[in-house]
Amino acid sequence: MRITAAFSRLLRLPGVWVRSVSFELDRVVVVVALRRRRLVCPRCSYSTRHRENRQHHQSAWRHLDLGVWRLEVRASLRRLRCPEHGVHVEGVPFARDGARFTRDFENLVAWLATKSDKTAICRLVRIDWETVGRIIKRVGDELLDRDRLYDLFEIGIDEVSWASQHRYLTLVCDHRRRKVVWGCEGAGSDAADRFFAELDPPEPDEPAEPESPCAPADRPPEPADAEPRIGERASKLAAISMDMGPGYAKSARKHAPQAVICIDTYHVIALANKALDEVRRAYWNELRQLGDQDTAKEFKQARWALLKNPEDLTARQANTLAALQANGGTVARAYTLKEALRAILAPGLSPAAVAALIDRFCSRASRSRLKPFVRLARTIRKHREGILAAIRLKINNARHEALNNKVRLVTRRAYGFHSSRAALALIHLTCGPVTLTLPHEAAST
Repeated sequence: MRITAAFSRLLRLPGVWVRSVSFELDRVVVVVALRRRRLVCPRCSYSTRHRENRQHHQSAWRHLDLGVWRLEVRASLRRLRCPEHGVHVEGVPFARDGARFTRDFENLVAWLATKSDKTAICRLVRIDWETVGRIIKRVGDELLDRDRLYDLFEIGIDEVSWASQHRYLTLVCDHRRRKVVWGCEGAGSDAADRFFAELDPPEPDEPAEPESPCAPADRPPEPADAEPRIGERASKLAAISMDMGPGYAKSARKHAPQAVICIDTYHVIALANKALDEVRRAYWNELRQLGDQDTAKEFKQARWALLKNPEDLTARQANTLAALQANGGTVARAYTLKEALRAILAPGLSPAAVAALIDRFCSRASRSRLKPFVRLARTIRKHREGILAAIRLKINNARHEALNNKVRLVTRRAYGFHSSRAALALIHLTCGPVTLTLPHEAAST
């Protein structure tokens, strides 16, 4: 068997035949030629037989390594004039537009990025981390399901920090598919408005109808308080889970008023923990001001004994908590309130029982003379309907928070990405509706 035929079967690159193979000091160079005669635009499906000119040099792409050698694919390409995109070098079937790597190589790097850390990837495939980010973006743009925003009925909206200086990504997940279906940089109502704009893009302006001579000259103006147009896909949303921030709720009420807003009970418990910690810090500062440094130092170590769930406490933390409850005071009362709210929102109670118990809790917290818990009671009363809706419909952000934990792990691995688009592409590859196929899996199908 000739070496060109052997490498043709070895590489299995679509749409080409191997012309020559040469072995250099640190790499294997394989020169290929396209089988097709027509020139294809790399950015669209336009094809033509007419070429603009021919390149004076060979284009090169890196392929999967051959043992310890780098394998480089080269080809002489032509240029074409696309009526939409102008003059471009013709596209090749084995590589993406603008890439200097073959499709198999980029698919392998994208799969490794979802499973491994930055140092291991760079050492294994011998490319820098910024190149990994560009590869992830290209693979994500191609493989991301274009129909992922169809058939959305129950969604969750939340933000996750991905870089320093309070930079956030807003992520939308589908509760039924348990996948992240959309994301953008930023947070609040602006980010949610961008999601609804992409969910139902505006229709092109219809041509104006010709005026009839029989039509009245003065038509009544449209009312100023006319309701905004609700998109077709937004109208199918039945429930939207979110935190208690005003931004996402404002956008949801504007674009999907029929959807039930569900306030995640996870965030309610988080607010109770925050209120308890404020009471603890106030008491600790009081001890310091009285000059009792030893007691203040011991009390500072009681933080996690108060904030952790009782079933997760260590033996030392359980003893510390028992001592605090025996001494009584503001901290013990605050801990009792926090645990009462956690028990009310725990699974197992009926929506009617939860509604009654929440009202009793808010009444007790309002009379507790603990300012953080008085604020908490006001917040719960404000979002009472959303909290009860989440319990009634059994929809919350628990799955979204689980995805967020996975996203945080991904973004820690993606440290060094300077673009949110690369970070979002990695999130979609890891948690989104994307199916990555390794080269040997594609060859066996």
